[in-house]
Formats: sequence, C-alpha cells, structure tokens
Amino acid sequence: MNTELPLVAAPMAGGATTDELAAAATSAGAFAILAGGYLSAAALDERIRAARVWGDFGVNLFVPGTDTVDGTAFARYADALEGEARAAGVELDPVPRTDDDAWHEKLALLCAQPVPVVSLTFGLPDRSDIGRLQRAGTAVLATVTTSTEARAAVEAGVDGLVVQGPSAGGHSATWDPNRRITDGQTAPLVSAVRAITALPLIAAGGVDGPASVTELLRAGADSVAVGTLLLRTDESGASATHRAALASPAYTDTTMTRTFTGRPARALRNGFIARHEAHEITAYPAVHHLTRELRRRAAEAGDADRVHLWAGTGYRAAQTGPAAHVIRALAAAL
Repeated sequence: MNTELPLVAAPMAGGATTDELAAAATSAGAFAILAGGYLSAAALDERIRAARVWGDFGVNLFVPGTDTVDGTAFARYADALEGEARAAGVELDPVPRTDDDAWHEKLALLCAQPVPVVSLTFGLPDRSDIGRLQRAGTAVLATVTTSTEARAAVEAGVDGLVVQGPSAGGHSATWDPNRRITDGQTAPLVSAVRAITALPLIAAGGVDGPASVTELLRAGADSVAVGTLLLRTDESGASATHRAALASPAYTDTTMTRTFTGRPARALRNGFIARHEAHEITAYPAVHHLTRELRRRAAEAGDADRVHLWAGTGYRAAQTGPAAHVIRALAAAL
C-alpha cells in the first residue's frame, strides 16, 4: 500500500463505508478498504468500478464459517425476541437462514478483475483461494485477533495481517465465534504479533486520536486502521440514529454482544442488549438474518434502543465534519 499516511479507512459493512467516505479518506492520504460484506457480487462489482477512478484501494470479504445452527436454541431465541419484533412492526422467522455471503461469486469476481488488496475477516479460506487471489496480482491480508491466529495466517502464506484488538467496534474478527472476547488494548497484541512475523501489519481497535496512532506504530504496526471515528463524518453512511447515539450522553459504555447477529461485536450498550444478553446464542449469520429487518426498522424510526450501535472504545472522539479532517487530525503527531 503506497500511501502518503500510515492510515487505513477500515471497511465497515452494512452501509457505513460509502464510496464517498473511501474516496475522501484516499484523497487525504489514507488507504481505503471497501466493505464487501453483505453485498452481492454484482453490487461489489459496481463499487469496485467506481473506486478505480480515485486510486488504489482494497476490498474486505467475510470468510464463510462452517458451524451448524442449533435449531432448537435458535427458535427459542426467536421466541424471546417476539416483543421486540412487535414493537418494530416486523414478523420473525423461527427457521434459521444461513449463507456464505456469496463467497465463491465474489472470489471469482476479484480473480477476474483484480484489486490491489483483499482483506479477509472471520477466518481463513482454503489456501487455494488465497493462492488464486495472489496469482491474480492481489495482496491478501488476514485479520487476526490472537497470536495463534497470526501464526496460522502466516503459515497459510498471506501477504500481511490486520491485527484487531478487542477494543475495535463492530464485529470481532475472531476465528472462533464462541470465544469470549475480554477487554484489552490493541498495542500489546500488535507487539506480540510483530514478534512472530515480519509481514506488514495494520493495527485496528481503540483509535481515539493521534496519540493512539503513534502508540500502535511504535508497537510494531506499519499502519493503523480507523473506523468508529469516521462514523459521524459527512461522507459516512451510518444512520442518523447511529450518529446521534455516538454523541448522546445516554450511552456511557460499549460492550461485546452476540444479541444482534449471533457473533461477538462491540456496540454501545442499549436496551436490546440489556434485555437479551442473558440468553444470546452463537449462530452467525442466522441471528443476523433473524434481526436484520427489526434493526432496519428501528434505525429508520430513530429507535436507538433496538438497533445495533457498533462502536469502538474510542467512540467519544468521533466528530462531525469532513472525513479528510479526521484523517489529517490523526496524522498530526506523525
């Protein structure tokens, strides 16, 4: 990644990372990674075509899991959410729905129309898939959350690592969705991963200003990813409900939760989490599909109590204004 600044605009799936946000970050000297998660291959193709106009960029893909869903536990969880569904005016389907996020179609697209970088989240695909991307001329980055994952990714032949600490907002990239993610800083994890590999490292998680960028670079990162701090910017695709919650005094902390998607993710603690964390289940993407329409309706209605408010621990530092201002501010101490 040949960029002016050692900063990366993180891929935030679900609409937060717009083309405008990625372009603005790029123009400010950062490297932008488009969010391929939840998109069809055709929609991703459109985004890639648009991105080629403004320079080098990357694409993030969700690696499909192989876990089976406990149908009984899923139906029980769906039943527990009936009150939430009625309040949002939606009907829940108690039959679990799973998919591979169009993995094979997106992989074929990226091999036929290569991009400079592809980052992988939620695990490692077959080595043959990594090799296909590399032979097409793409650098492949694996997202890791532990030293053990980092070693496995290095052995699989990836070209670099995204080292995600537990303070990062949104989904944890942990390869084991049943693992309990404990609070902690990103810098020690970066140092531990740097001790086992010379591959390029992108540090992610807990970035709240220039000092944290400097700390992560000193810990051994080659560049630092920023996500939550871009959510309130002019170019962000985050909903008005999400933007307002990030600045609201009503939300005082973040927590890891499986309640919204069945996979651990860091969000502002709201009523939905409080009401359902005792009986959350690990079942991604089945729970994601179960609650998706409920969350969409809640966001549209301004009901922050029933929507996923993804946020890293540095969320209080998120400001309004152009995304370029955020990027330049983070680079102030470099």
